[in-house]
Amino acid sequence: MSVAVIACGALAAHVHEIADRRNLTLRIEPINPLLHNRPEGIAPEVEKMILELQPTHDQVAIAYADCGTYGAIDALCDKYQVSRLSGDHCYDVFATAEKMKAEFEAVPGTYVFTDYLVKTFRRSVMTEMGLDRYPELRDDYFHSYKRVLWLAQHQTPELEAAAKDAAELIGLPLEIIQVGDKHLEEQLLKLIGAPSE
Repeated sequence: MSVAVIACGALAAHVHEIADRRNLTLRIEPINPLLHNRPEGIAPEVEKMILELQPTHDQVAIAYADCGTYGAIDALCDKYQVSRLSGDHCYDVFATAEKMKAEFEAVPGTYVFTDYLVKTFRRSVMTEMGLDRYPELRDDYFHSYKRVLWLAQHQTPELEAAAKDAAELIGLPLEIIQVGDKHLEEQLLKLIGAPSE
């Protein structure tokens, strides 16, 4: 059975790792992760990929949470009879919705990093939001935040240094929680109907 996974670009590397680890044959098609800055553009890109992949694959799965689309991805899932990862955002995918709810309740004003955002922060946030050109906007964008919470999938000294640098750029203290990719793996296997053991 041929399976294609349309993946958020921020999750695609993790999906590849899981596929390799599990010896799964998947066609993984990433969507530009910078669309998270303009989430109204996510569903149209996902729909294009669904239309391209469904004629040539037995199954198409969507490696996205809702990701700020306000149900637009769910509407595509209904329209094309495909399924997506559960959760409101990739933080739920990595840490579970229950854990994220507890973290947001414990510290309202939590800004969240994943490994992807740590690696790409200067481009994804500083450049895309204009902070490299207008640093005075930092306080306008981040004045309500109290901390940065890094949901570390694969913590390394290099990524930890990058996370500290990114937190310093926006003037927030950094906290780290090790989450790995176990929850993503469980969801992905369920999504494509692969055995978990």
